[in-house]
Amino acid sequence: MNDEDREAGSAAPQRSTPDAAPESPVPPDPQPTPPGADDDAPTTRLDLGDLAARPEPLWVEPAPNEDETQVIPVIPPDAASGPTQAYTAVPADDEPTVLAPASPQAASPAGGEPTGDVPPPAAPPPSVLPLDAGGPKGPRWGKIAAVIGGVFAIIGIAFAADLAMSSGKLPRGVTVAGVDVGGSSRADAEAILQAQVGPRVNQPVSVKAGDVFAELVPAQAGLDVDWQATLDRADAQPLNPFTRVASFFTSDEIGVVSTRDESALAAAIDNLRSRTDRASREGTVVFEGPTPVPVDPSAGQNLNGEGAEAAIVENWAFGGPVELPVDAVPVTVTKEGVQRALDEIAVPAASADLVVPGRNGSVATLPRQQIGAVLGFRPDGNGGLTPEYNVDAAIGILAPQLVSTEIAPKDATITLDGGSPRVVPAVVGDLIQWPKTLETLPQLLATPGSHTTPAVYGPVPPALTTEAAQALGVNEVISEFTTGGFSAASGTNIRLAASEINGALIKPGDTFSLNGHTGPRGAAQGYVESGIINNGRPDTAVGGGVSQVATTLYNAAYFAGMEDVAHTEHSYYISRYPEAREATVFEGAIDLQFRNTAKTGVMIQAIGGSSELTIRFWGTKTVDVDSITGNRTRPTTPDTVTLPAGDHCIPSSGAPGFTASDTRVITDRATGREISRNTRTVRYDPVPIVKCEAPEPVPAPKPDDRTPAAAPTSPSATPSPAPKPDPDDGE
Repeated sequence: MNDEDREAGSAAPQRSTPDAAPESPVPPDPQPTPPGADDDAPTTRLDLGDLAARPEPLWVEPAPNEDETQVIPVIPPDAASGPTQAYTAVPADDEPTVLAPASPQAASPAGGEPTGDVPPPAAPPPSVLPLDAGGPKGPRWGKIAAVIGGVFAIIGIAFAADLAMSSGKLPRGVTVAGVDVGGSSRADAEAILQAQVGPRVNQPVSVKAGDVFAELVPAQAGLDVDWQATLDRADAQPLNPFTRVASFFTSDEIGVVSTRDESALAAAIDNLRSRTDRASREGTVVFEGPTPVPVDPSAGQNLNGEGAEAAIVENWAFGGPVELPVDAVPVTVTKEGVQRALDEIAVPAASADLVVPGRNGSVATLPRQQIGAVLGFRPDGNGGLTPEYNVDAAIGILAPQLVSTEIAPKDATITLDGGSPRVVPAVVGDLIQWPKTLETLPQLLATPGSHTTPAVYGPVPPALTTEAAQALGVNEVISEFTTGGFSAASGTNIRLAASEINGALIKPGDTFSLNGHTGPRGAAQGYVESGIINNGRPDTAVGGGVSQVATTLYNAAYFAGMEDVAHTEHSYYISRYPEAREATVFEGAIDLQFRNTAKTGVMIQAIGGSSELTIRFWGTKTVDVDSITGNRTRPTTPDTVTLPAGDHCIPSSGAPGFTASDTRVITDRATGREISRNTRTVRYDPVPIVKCEAPEPVPAPKPDDRTPAAAPTSPSATPSPAPKPDPDDGE
């Protein structure tokens, strides 16, 4: 091996013999061995040339399907003599270094057979090892290992230093609501966050729900920050070196931990709903006058309350916009379905007026401008629209135009002309059968052009036919009762109410209602102000005196054998009425009702005179009625009431109260058999003694010597407000 090889760090070839002692290194030979020289033992010389100077490690290309290591044949142990062959490594530019035999004799110039008596090449000496076990690779890999070791040592030192410097601080890369606090101490991080994130609690935060934007103020929604819990979210200093290196290039957002007031947050969510929620709008077709207009479908949305709360709590500190989840409210009608309804139904329907010819040249017209009142649409469940035709609306527009061509039905009536009942025959009507006339309305409107259909007339029977009126048996007076003694104002109201019930017909099984038959009894209906009982004492109000109609009607029904359904007595006894057999009414509160239990009808005749009221019941008399009045018991003494003099103070001398009873006995007219016996007991309050007195005059102030005397003023009594009638007393 030459000096250059030693400097390159090449290792000398080693010997290897079978079953020999452990290998020992071959000492370097400073001088090349001349060809043909004999040694005591076989030797192998490797000429490494400039191997150490090559930039890339050398390797031996293995033969196909063989191991990479190329082993040089060894000399058999029994080879005692013969020329020694040296193997020299022959470098090549493009091939790996291989060992070639060095012949003591010159090779053939042409590279053919060897000249002279040269035996075949012997096996390589046993000391030669595979190239991969030594050679030039060893020193280079050593340097690489040294470099790598140095690098790792530096990394280790840097890791330890970084870990020591980061002790007690938040990990590098930690951010809170976008604010970088990595590498800061816990106290510094809290101060930074309170300065930069803290004010956001009072600043409006934008929220987005679907396609709707709104705002809320976190503090008003009951939100704030728990700084300690927020910083607790940050992990401890990572010990993984790769994680620490990655922290130079990445960030770790930990958000904030919010405190919240549940009720305030729920109220804020509900307030958002008014802006974020919207109902779905199904596609349809509407009419603007005679023009059909398509309405495209639009899906609705409802704010998902639970999800919205979670999103706001987690993300409000970032400043928004915060995405809030919504639940879609789907629609069923498609744009194609709307267009189809427009083209096939709406446009033809609005193309012309709807014309209905009647009798005598009369014509009813539903103009195109009103087609929207008749035609509408609803979803059909399959993406389209189903037309809906409002026949009643069409009739309401068309019928009044042809009413003059119709004959209205008229019920049979019973009159008392000549002093006895007489049936006035009913009239059968001849009316337009509008449902039948318009039964082809869908087909009629779907046809472009003229929309004309004739009116169809037909007979309409009256509600009470002539035969039915005759069968009611209204033939004779079955009961009668008369009262009198009313004032002129009361007489006006009494006669008006009597006229409204005169001629009323009560069919078998029907119930008569006085309030229901007269309707409202106010100034608009012609009633005037007259006496009533208010809070247990006399007073006045519009409609006063109608209680006398109630008492008279009650007694007529009493003696006709009608079933008492509802009636109320006056709060104190009125001398012109029978004890325990009278009634009062008050509009909307107290009514008089009775039922006709007979098999025949009853007609009411009411005759109002200047000072008397008589009410008769006409029908077929089948029962007799007797009234038994009991004695007055349990008398009570009246109180004295002093009121300011005025329009609403009516003086009264008063009267004692008492308890009375009445027993009604009903017997069969034909047989005299008792049908029923009922007793009614009534407690009357005492009539108070009412005194109307003027208030005491206020004495004039004495003149003051220091001021001029004031002119005396006469005190005037302030009128008391009109008390509201008590419905427990009646009119």
